[in-house]
Amino acid sequence: MKVKKRTFSGTPSAVETPREIAGREISRRAAAEGIVLLKNENHLLPLAAGQRIALFGSGAEKTVKGGTGSGDVNERHSVNILEGLELCGFAVTSRRWLSDYNTLYDQARIQWRDDILSRIDEDKPGCDPFAIYSTTPFQIPAGREITSEDAKEAQTDTAVYVISRVAGEGKDRSKGQGDWLLSDEEVRNIKSAAGYFSNLILILNAGGPIELSILDSIPQIKAVLFIAQAGMEGGTALGQVLTGQVNPSGKLTDSWAFHYEDYPNASTFSYCNGDVTTDKYEEGIFVGYRYFDAFNKPVRFPFGYGQSYTTFRIDQPIFRQKGPDIEVNATVTNTGGVPGREVVQIYAACPQNGLVKERKRLCGFAKTALLQPGESETVDIRFPLDALLSFDEAKNAYMLEMGLYGLLVGNSSADTTLIGALRMDETTIYRKVKPICPLRTELDEIRPDADTTAQYAQKMQDALTDLPILPLDTSMKAEQPALASRHPLADELAAKMTLKEIIPLLTGKLKGGPGSNLGSAGILVPGSAGETVSVTVNGVTYPEIVLADGPAGVRLASDYMVDSEGHTIEKDLLEVLEGGIFSKNSPQVEGTKYYQYCTAIPVGTLLAQTWDTALVEEVGAQIGDELNEFSVTLWLAPGMNIHRNPLCGRNFEYYSEDPVVSGMIAAAMTKGVQSQPGVGTTIKHFACNNQEDNRIGSNSVVSQRALREIYLRGFEIAVKTAQPMSIMTSYNLINGVHTANSRDLCTETARQEWNFQGLIMTDW
Repeated sequence: MKVKKRTFSGTPSAVETPREIAGREISRRAAAEGIVLLKNENHLLPLAAGQRIALFGSGAEKTVKGGTGSGDVNERHSVNILEGLELCGFAVTSRRWLSDYNTLYDQARIQWRDDILSRIDEDKPGCDPFAIYSTTPFQIPAGREITSEDAKEAQTDTAVYVISRVAGEGKDRSKGQGDWLLSDEEVRNIKSAAGYFSNLILILNAGGPIELSILDSIPQIKAVLFIAQAGMEGGTALGQVLTGQVNPSGKLTDSWAFHYEDYPNASTFSYCNGDVTTDKYEEGIFVGYRYFDAFNKPVRFPFGYGQSYTTFRIDQPIFRQKGPDIEVNATVTNTGGVPGREVVQIYAACPQNGLVKERKRLCGFAKTALLQPGESETVDIRFPLDALLSFDEAKNAYMLEMGLYGLLVGNSSADTTLIGALRMDETTIYRKVKPICPLRTELDEIRPDADTTAQYAQKMQDALTDLPILPLDTSMKAEQPALASRHPLADELAAKMTLKEIIPLLTGKLKGGPGSNLGSAGILVPGSAGETVSVTVNGVTYPEIVLADGPAGVRLASDYMVDSEGHTIEKDLLEVLEGGIFSKNSPQVEGTKYYQYCTAIPVGTLLAQTWDTALVEEVGAQIGDELNEFSVTLWLAPGMNIHRNPLCGRNFEYYSEDPVVSGMIAAAMTKGVQSQPGVGTTIKHFACNNQEDNRIGSNSVVSQRALREIYLRGFEIAVKTAQPMSIMTSYNLINGVHTANSRDLCTETARQEWNFQGLIMTDW
């Protein structure tokens, strides 16, 4: 399609720019800091530089850098694991297997593409190429069996096996083989590798957890690393971690269960229940570690967990109240033999004498600098009294209930030490609010066993006998933000405009026919998601704003052509999404090529696994710089919904099962992006976007308490801390009302309670 442009975004030079080089470096740093070491038996890792390695598995060369759909990014080059290992000095010796796998993969990829194209009929009314694409995820082949000939060629006792998964917008993951479960072929290959190599390193290149019962039966698996989907420099980052050039310091932001059935909503989630129209949040506030703790369910890897090549000691913790905040200081010492970083996590165990509560909840965290062996650092972690509140639906109020609020310090949810408590002498209404999103369907929420909960509470109280207990002063409440008010220019402009002039502002400017507004409808910047109209009032023109997808970077077309008449010739949507595999649909034209390569940063889950808000701010500043370079105003990111169930197809875009992690990381990203002038974030998807199947018709049936304490809490933190420029609503309904139509969410909550001052948009 030809569209007239006044200016051209990007550059006609094919040479890598200084901005690209800077983006590559920040992406590598973020990836390396977010990789989680899950197992390291007998200190197998780090490996010696220059060591021979046999490399196998679906992600060896076909490493998955990110998810599909709006989360994709078109970068100049992505470093796969093979390339990254070789860049870091390893000698990869399994060439025959890798060559055979590449042939198999390429054939499968072409078949997948042709299947999609065969079902796209552009002349058929209502045909949606993106819907066909997003609901037909590519099934990554496992590759042929590893043989004695492969082992002979390798000439090493050390093998790396990469398990990759792909997921994306519009389709949930499967609980079956090849997704949550390993496929039969993957199990066969790993067992074969274990028969030939005494040291097997498992690399998990997936957007979320997978079932790892194979660890219980194959002792040769000495090390496991979760690299999620690490962006354009994931291969380099992994190589640096394996050599010890970077000591892994990432921590999980989810609980990894032993089996899918261990999750509280396993049987009712999405297609697992055969019903994609109604999803009852019967687990209430008991999401993630809150559930596993309260219901005494063991997990394979707990929330907040991650190993290091060194060891740390956390001691001398003290705490105090400072106005409406609680401050905890703790000294971290590197007690091992190599430099490393540690994450200090603060949890609160709220009293159990009123509302039913979780056993503990995360309140705050901090990451140390790189500590040399023997070096110490005192970290200061501050969190508001809001972190201790529980919502009482009968009173429509956030409560500080009478009793002791135990404070625990540790480096995972399963490894904490009680350091004292805060005491409330009487139950207090801390903040009263208007009720929102009333239930229209009966909801029977689960409750932990009362006797077990009472025993836990008593044990906590007994443990406080010799520890400091400080009274809580609730008189020094945080100032409530003033209500948002419109800028006077908005009223002035509206008064001068006719209704016909105002209405287009609500929909923006689109190109093409029905359905073309999904994903790549921008005119001014090729491959951008869309844009608004410009407005001229009394001779003054207020220019359009351009919006681009995220959240793994700025998603634009990597390149486009400009013909001799100054018209742009753009790629179609599927080619923008897949970086060339659908290129046979693109028109051929003579002219000037413009390049728009962007930085493919790690997916949201891995960024959160850094637990490093300062680093995430740096990533955000890089994104803001790219937005300005390409004349994009709004980045449709970050995504920050809660990981309610591990099979949600879009979890890779989101941060965590915990709202504090989600809110603090989203706030850091927003501060970084908006440190650049004139650009902003769009936090999404507001709210309860926890299912991708039938996402536009799915009704989330959720209590007001769970909504406020779990699913809205991260958004609240991001708004109050960083004031993002925009919020995007979700497709789904909450208690029978589409979120975009919900005055309770968009006005009463976001604007009246949180003082949100930006714009609220629908999803595409």
